[in-house]
Amino acid sequence: MRKKILLVSRHAPYGNSLAREAVDAALAAAIYDQDLSVLFMDDGVFQLLKNQNAQEIQQKDFSSMLSAFPLYDIENIYLHKESLEQRQITSDELILEEFCELNNSEVASLLNQQDHILSF
Repeated sequence: MRKKILLVSRHAPYGNSLAREAVDAALAAAIYDQDLSVLFMDDGVFQLLKNQNAQEIQQKDFSSMLSAFPLYDIENIYLHKESLEQRQITSDELILEEFCELNNSEVASLLNQQDHILSF
């Protein structure tokens, strides 16, 4: 039986391993054919910015892994609208083209629909 799983990514892409672990978990869950959704909120929206230069801080850029989501049939990608607005990020600055912006009440509704929630 397919479970509804929501992966919530809340951390900036560099400085700790949480963002990378979130991407790894999403790709792993997709392999097992679960009903997977991914929500980027808080500083997690910084993971989606174009033109990241991770080499400058001697890190490995993983934005290419995020752009591979469609190859893994990860299609339910959500962005927290208020997080984007607070950080003054517009949709044309993002590496993903297909996503749905959700406000606070829509995020709450999404959370309530899940069988499992993984927060990173």
